[in-house]
Amino acid sequence: MWLKQIILFANAQELVKNSMYVSMAAGLVPVPVFDFIAVGGIQIEMLRRLSHLYGVTFMEGKVKNILAALIGGSFPSSFAPVLAGLTKMIPVVGTTLGAVSMPLVAGASTYAVGKVFIQHFESGGTFLTFDPAAVRAYYAEQFKEGKTLAATAATDTTAKKASA
Repeated sequence: MWLKQIILFANAQELVKNSMYVSMAAGLVPVPVFDFIAVGGIQIEMLRRLSHLYGVTFMEGKVKNILAALIGGSFPSSFAPVLAGLTKMIPVVGTTLGAVSMPLVAGASTYAVGKVFIQHFESGGTFLTFDPAAVRAYYAEQFKEGKTLAATAATDTTAKKASA
């Protein structure tokens, strides 16, 4: 039984990490607002897959509301994706700034959402029992960790390209 739990947890962690990378790639798209919408879709799909792994009924409408409450309720962290996306509207400087900041913010946000839901599902929670206010501090902590991981991933990718 414990081996099954370890494998489940490892699969969930891998799903979150892969979703973080896909979100980072979506953050590179130079079209304002598209990246924000794409990252939201990636997060919804990640939660759909996590719910399937944990045997939790997926409820897309509820998930959208949860994401809005969770990310929107963490104002400093949540405002960053919108700001990063909107900076792309400023000619030249904005595109460059958005290209640097949006992938990190998108990756960090996706990572944090995934980690929050792994913890929630591991404790037997469902989408109906999720309380965004109760996990805001954990979300903020995971957002910081996600920014570090995303920055490391971006640096590693740049270093690999330079050495090739």
